[in-house]
Amino acid sequence: MHLLEGEGVSIHFGGLAAVSDVSFYIDQGEVLGLIGPNGAGKTTLFNLISSCYVPRPGILKFKGKNITGMSPYKICRLGIARTFQTVKIFANMPVIDNVRIGSLFGNTRSPASAEANQQSIELLEFVGLSRVMNTPARDLTLANQKRLEVARALATKPELLMLDELMAGLNPTEVAQAMDLVRQIRDKGITIIMIEHVMKAIMSVCGRIIVLHHGQKIAEGTPQEIANSKTVIEVYLGE
Repeated sequence: MHLLEGEGVSIHFGGLAAVSDVSFYIDQGEVLGLIGPNGAGKTTLFNLISSCYVPRPGILKFKGKNITGMSPYKICRLGIARTFQTVKIFANMPVIDNVRIGSLFGNTRSPASAEANQQSIELLEFVGLSRVMNTPARDLTLANQKRLEVARALATKPELLMLDELMAGLNPTEVAQAMDLVRQIRDKGITIIMIEHVMKAIMSVCGRIIVLHHGQKIAEGTPQEIANSKTVIEVYLGE
């Protein structure tokens, strides 16, 4: 049984098929890459999985359970967490409170305040933000705001983490650090789907890659297979 699977997932906005008849799966412990040109439907697929949108038609299953159309907070509490293409932090709150919110409200077991606080401190240490835990989130650099979003998602204790362009806008040093963070999350046993345009990261971190174009899946395979695909080269990677 796959951890997550989608069967014929589609959604239209007006007459435009943003995602069209996409079937996919991810198994426990995988790091799955999702790539494609801008507007290919990658974030829309994330929005379908997290139930911001409901596929019509299509079915989404998590650990064999049909989660299609389930409320987003229930999706989170089942064990699916995400970050966003444009960071969505509580800008005026201290860093630690951003993470504490995930701990207190993001899973079925709401810990006591002291336990949530300790979990938040440990997660901030894990992502490298413990020294700024009392800083207003708005004052963080972009790289650290992205790390904060990851920490908040991890505070919900997910089995599956969806990372939407974690490395966008980062310099080469920050990209390398973000790649290390993804590996450390994987090593904790958390399954990952990542949308990314930084091919160095996708090719070195992911075991399997899905390519979308105009809302359709045009390729799927190992990083080497994707890098050698004539279709993917023509549509996305270039010479």
